[in-house]
This record gives sequence, structure tokens and C-alpha cells, in this order.
Amino acid sequence: MNIRERLEQNEEHLHPKAARSFLSHRIREEEKSPVRTEFQRDRDRILHSKSFRRLKHKTQVFISPGGDHFRTRLTHTLEVSQIARTIARALNLNEDLTEAIALGHDLGHTPFGHTGERVIDELMKGGFRHYEQSLRVVEKLEYSGRGLNLTTVVMDGIVKHSKGKGPIIPEDMSLLPETLEGQIVRISDIIAYVNHDIDDAIRAKMITVDDIPQSCQKILGRTFSRRIDTIVIDVIEQSLKENLNYISMSDSIYNEICNLRDFLYEKVYGVKESETEISKIRKIIFLIYEYILENPDSFIHPFPSEDTLERRAIDFIAGMTDRYVMNLFKEIIFPDRSLTSYLDVLF
Repeated sequence: MNIRERLEQNEEHLHPKAARSFLSHRIREEEKSPVRTEFQRDRDRILHSKSFRRLKHKTQVFISPGGDHFRTRLTHTLEVSQIARTIARALNLNEDLTEAIALGHDLGHTPFGHTGERVIDELMKGGFRHYEQSLRVVEKLEYSGRGLNLTTVVMDGIVKHSKGKGPIIPEDMSLLPETLEGQIVRISDIIAYVNHDIDDAIRAKMITVDDIPQSCQKILGRTFSRRIDTIVIDVIEQSLKENLNYISMSDSIYNEICNLRDFLYEKVYGVKESETEISKIRKIIFLIYEYILENPDSFIHPFPSEDTLERRAIDFIAGMTDRYVMNLFKEIIFPDRSLTSYLDVLF
């Protein structure tokens, strides 16, 4: 028996409803590793991908923040992974699968956060959604068009993690990830961002602790760590009460998370950039898009070959970091000017 087989055997000690790596499948079957389970291999492929490394220079909420302690898309991903692994371990579910989904869930996010996503949504026929792009990254774009060839349950968890303003736990259970581990990531994503976005907004002096809705402070806690602790414990306890039929939380905690999300949309997400800044980002991305279409050989890879030039241009822009966008824009328009001067001239 090799190391992988011993690890697979250890999975028999997990909860009966936990996912087992030896039952997983890939679109293209591969020779198994002698030392890693299939979910461990998925985690490692995501961790070593170019898309994952670029997350460190992609906006979470605040574009080009002045301080070093604001979250990026990478630190958000790591916080989601930590919360998700804590819940999975407490419920005796598959921690490797949970971590793989968590690390891959935001690979398709655009530069400039949700502002960039809205702009690219305007450009793309049929609309752009970051969770669909995350799936596209791991399925088609990484490794020169071969994709990462992840297991199907990891890809399912990635594409079904997003909620937007919709229900965290939908009534239509088909909208949930097929594994409990994927459901954990879906919930951990919102646990992470409603709390760390409030933390960053306080750091940016957009809000104060006293601005947080009083019911949230009373039920969830006044501090960042207390709120996360309260929610995580509730998710664990309620999911056990439901016999792990699905990952759950109590009504009171669910309502307060929704209140926090509404508070962020009203006080932070809707006002964090001025209309002038949003207009700048829109003009920059539109200009780069047109330039790429005019000069495709300099930017566009020949894969996936069945896609239109316009679709591949969107892939390229969506994969950019914030600073890559700005550097490319500068190179296209004002190669001899400083960042400040060319923005002033154009806008």
C-alpha cells in the first residue's frame, strides 16, 4: 500500500456524507499520484497556477489603497480557506476538498474588483460573471489552454460559490454545490468578506464601529474576531443539528449576515469610488479592449481556438492585475508620462 492509498483509507474515518477523493473523477483521467490524493493534487495545481499568483495584485474592495494592510483578492481567498477548513474539520468533512475549492473560487475575478467586473460585463456579449470565469480559468485557460483538469466536484464548488445579493442558502437546493465541502466554501466566502470588508472600511475611515447596525453588534459581536467566531460556531452547531443534510445556520445569524451585507452595499460598496474614478476605469478598460482587438497577435493566445477574438480579449483583460492594466494603459497612451500626468491629461 502506497502513501496515497493510506491517505484514502484514512478518509473512511470521515463523516459518511463527506466526499471521498478515491471516488472523484476528472474529465481527462490521469495516472494517480503515489503520495497525494486527488483533492490534494487539485489544491496544489490551483496554488501553483499563474491565476492564483495574480490574485495578490487584484482589488478586493479598495482600489490602490494607501496602506499595506488592506485586503487583496489573494488575502480574501486565504481568509475564506481558513474559515472553510475550520468548519470542515469540526464537521469531520474532507478538508483537502474544502481547501481546493476555497483556493480556486475567485480565480476569475477581474482587475479593479466589482467595478472592473461591471465594466467587463458591459463589454461581453451575454454578460460576464466572475464565478463562470473562475470555472473557465481552471477548465480552459490555464496551462496554455489545457486547463488544470481538476476533479468535477472541485469545479462544481468553484462555479456555485457566488451569491451576490441573492440568498446565501437558496430554497432551490440544485443551486448549492453538490458536496457539503462546496457548501462550506459558499458560506465561508460571505463570512469572510462581510467581516473583512467592514474591517477595511473602518481602516479607510469610511465608517466607524458605531455605524455597524446595533442588532449585528449585539448578536454577532462588536469586533472582527468575535463576529467570525460567533458565525462559525453557529454554522457548525446548526449543520450538526440538520444531520449534515446541508450546511446551515440559525435564522438569527443568517438574518444578521444579510444585514451586514446590506450595510456594506449601502455604506461602502456603493460609495467607495467616486463617479469620476469609475468613469476612469471604464475608459481605461474600453480603450485597452479596442487596442487588443486591433493588435491581437501581441496579446491573444491562440487558445481556446473555438472562441471568438472578442471572447479571448475578455479572457486576457479579466486575467490582468490592477497594476498590469495601468502599466499597459500607460504604454499605449503616454509612454513618456508619469501615472499622475497621463490621467490628468486624459480625464
